[in-house]
Amino acid sequence: MQKARIKIASTEISKVNEVSAFIKDISEKTGVEIRGPIPLPTKKLRMATRKSPDGEGKATWERYEMRVHKRLIDLGIDERALRLVMRVPIPEGLHIEIEMIDV
Repeated sequence: MQKARIKIASTEISKVNEVSAFIKDISEKTGVEIRGPIPLPTKKLRMATRKSPDGEGKATWERYEMRVHKRLIDLGIDERALRLVMRVPIPEGLHIEIEMIDV
């Protein structure tokens, strides 16, 4: 038996939740078995830079952080459901990956 494994990643949690809700609605309408959305660990990318440009004065730092939120969805194989998933509107800045796996 095969399943479609959908991986969703973005820096904005609202976009991730929106797309995963679309996919969940598709599975409910088509009656396809779904597992997820399973939240994966959030990747935190941190960077610290000095505030002063020349190195003189106090050693003050600015800290920046970018968070990458991820979700994993396993969807039962159904041609109609997969076509609908392919037509889901994908917002700017969202990475989606669909792969077929054997169970």
